[in-house]
Amino acid sequence: MTDHAFTSAAELARLLRRRELSPVELIDAVLARIQRLEPRLNAFITVCAAEARAAAREAEKALLRGEPLGPLCGVPFSVKDLLDTKGVRTTFGSVIFKDNVPKKDAVAVARLKAAGAILIGKTTTPEFGHKCMTEAPLFGRTGNAWDLSRTAGGSSGGAAAALAAGMGPLAVGTDGGGSGRIPAASNGVVAFKATLGLVPHDMTPDGFGNTSHITPMARTVMDAALMLQAMAGPHPSDPHSLAQMCGDTVAAARPEGDLKGIKVAWRPYLGNRALAREVKALSEAAVAALERLGAEVTTVEEDFENAEPHWLVLTQSFWNARYRRYVAEFGARMSASLLRQMDEGAHEGAAALEEAIFARTRIFRQIAGWFERFDIVATPTLARTAIAIDHDFFAPIEIDGELTDTVRKAWYPYTHPFNLSGNPAVSLPCGWASDGLPVALQLVGPHGGDAALIRAAALFEMEEPWAHRIPPIAAD
Repeated sequence: MTDHAFTSAAELARLLRRRELSPVELIDAVLARIQRLEPRLNAFITVCAAEARAAAREAEKALLRGEPLGPLCGVPFSVKDLLDTKGVRTTFGSVIFKDNVPKKDAVAVARLKAAGAILIGKTTTPEFGHKCMTEAPLFGRTGNAWDLSRTAGGSSGGAAAALAAGMGPLAVGTDGGGSGRIPAASNGVVAFKATLGLVPHDMTPDGFGNTSHITPMARTVMDAALMLQAMAGPHPSDPHSLAQMCGDTVAAARPEGDLKGIKVAWRPYLGNRALAREVKALSEAAVAALERLGAEVTTVEEDFENAEPHWLVLTQSFWNARYRRYVAEFGARMSASLLRQMDEGAHEGAAALEEAIFARTRIFRQIAGWFERFDIVATPTLARTAIAIDHDFFAPIEIDGELTDTVRKAWYPYTHPFNLSGNPAVSLPCGWASDGLPVALQLVGPHGGDAALIRAAALFEMEEPWAHRIPPIAAD
């Protein structure tokens, strides 16, 4: 039997329903692949092999009995270790919680299980998801699936690297400032950050001021749509979710029709001035593919302030309120980069926090105005390919041989604004640069425009497919 390492979740679900594939054999193959690649890639904190095999046996019994099945029955998925999983260790990437075993699943996880998907493990994250490079004292560093000397990105780095390497077809990530889209772009996979609240977030203590999204990640648009369909919908734990209704994202993901009548704003810059030549060229070629599909594309170069300073005030305030309590006891075993950023934001008072909230509202309104003229906004996802795995997080990055700004301001200025605004945004592979690493295009839609955004993404994937590309580590 083939190990189906790069078979899509949609196809796996079809094979399982037709009993052409055994859930037990599939899970065994995925677990064997994780065991083989994990020592080099380091994408998992916890692999729940026994639990996954038990669930696979139950799925097989249900298939044999002809019982009604969920749309993802028997399909493996992983969960970033920032989200609770019942009976499976959830560490938040921190030594503080290295032995934490939740008593219930996060809502999104429970919904995937209800759809029949089988949890295989918890993927790596920097401590409390605090930065865009996946490393923590608890487990070390996670490499990029295409080049182990480069970062997997973060903070959903383990999820993206595992997907790219064929260690499961579906992964649940989170995205609080780009944490799903950054590693997806770095590893050549898909991350869909839905409209704020469409996937309920029951684990954030700030339900009203939340900027973090629970994010479907996969190798194809259809697989991300299958996840979103299962995860989305109102839940009383999340105030942003209460009026949210998900359209038929699976139907939207069928690559049918064209983009005639769709107006696209191409924004190569978003509060930055440095963009790698290859990234710009590949992104522009991707936008040209949207034009071939019938879209009307307009290049927009009007000014936009870099959103990172406002995002950082909000986020440092959050970190200090939530994690400062652990420093006295655990500070020596916490990430130095988290402690430094908490300290840098500790002096910010209530007025500065409120100013950042005002700025968030201003950015929301500005972005909302874009969709009075356009249906989709297109940008690069990252300003260059993945940076070195050992890059100093506080040091400037190089773009085309020139030192630019800090990692947050210069590498991913394109992601923060849409966490502040809550708009849906998807990162899609759009080519490979001369260093062998993926490049990605970001498409952004208006609030509630998730199904239309998925449709555009699926048509782009049809025009410029990527899922056949396999990284070297997966072929070894």
